[in-house]
Amino acid sequence: MSTEFVTPSSPVGLHRVLEPAGQSLPQAAARLDTRAQLWPDEVRIAVETLNLDAASYRQLAESHTGGDGRLNPMALRAQVLDIIATRGKMQNPVTGSGGMLIGTVEAVGPESSLGLAVGDRVATLVSLSLTPLVVTDGLVRWDGRSERIPADGYAILFGRSIAARLPNDLSPDLALMVMDVCGAPALVRRVVQSYAARGAAPSVLVLGGAGKSGSLALAAAVDAGAGRRIAVVPNEFEAQRLGTTTLADHIVQADARSPLGLSEAVTAAGGPADITVVCVDVPGCEQPAILSTAQGGTVIFFSMATNFAAAALGAEGLAADVTMLVGNGYVPGHADYALELLRGNPDVRSMFEARLTH
Repeated sequence: MSTEFVTPSSPVGLHRVLEPAGQSLPQAAARLDTRAQLWPDEVRIAVETLNLDAASYRQLAESHTGGDGRLNPMALRAQVLDIIATRGKMQNPVTGSGGMLIGTVEAVGPESSLGLAVGDRVATLVSLSLTPLVVTDGLVRWDGRSERIPADGYAILFGRSIAARLPNDLSPDLALMVMDVCGAPALVRRVVQSYAARGAAPSVLVLGGAGKSGSLALAAAVDAGAGRRIAVVPNEFEAQRLGTTTLADHIVQADARSPLGLSEAVTAAGGPADITVVCVDVPGCEQPAILSTAQGGTVIFFSMATNFAAAALGAEGLAADVTMLVGNGYVPGHADYALELLRGNPDVRSMFEARLTH
């Protein structure tokens, strides 16, 4: 190891934390060390595409959209560049979330345990909110109208980071979209299977059922043996898109932020649900989701817009006996399972491929 390193490497990246030094993990840090030189257990990735998480992109885009509804892409780009330069990572200061990236492995430390080799094309399965990141092209190829950002630069993975090689049978953009939300279907499968093991075929409600994580969650529910599946969408366009598939038994067009409106719509569709999955990227869905879940049921929060204090206090205030789970984005085997669903379920694949054309 180079003598310039005065701290030993940490598998969780403590050695890269500059502010507050020695007092936080990289995700909670204010600033990270982005030097290109590697500690022995690190990997350096040449960046190809950044993918902002949905809640972060929505917040950033809305903050640079004028009263006439027009996005200011140059201002949006400038803010993203400033965040990366200031923090040494892509972490939205409002949502606290980041996203993920794809790129090519360009250097591997001699003690790395990630199983990667120089030249591998990979998707990182850890958040950009904790990944040391440098951008060198000014994001000049990004028009600001999508969470997918073409970029040049590099990123650092720690000894305990996670990355997956990109499959050869899928386009990089398609694989990126799937891997960005691959924690959702894996956890939904686990929860549905836990009900099935007790002899139940649970009803599943997915808020944001036409989205990336929502459509995969519905597919996982089918795969795991769920009973009735109810999908909530915000508008007619998404209702029609999801209606061309068999992912949901009932499609409800409703505002997921309206407690009574959502609850009444879900009840009319056969709810409340045994399992509710929150995949929408807007705040304020905590109490509506709880109210739409049966007593003794389970609510899984996958949205980074979730206010978990509001969820806990909301359940108490509603006298709701529900188990609430935080979808942390990682379940063993999650990437392989999500890709398996995409390959094996034509409805899911069509939903994802349609997004590539918009």
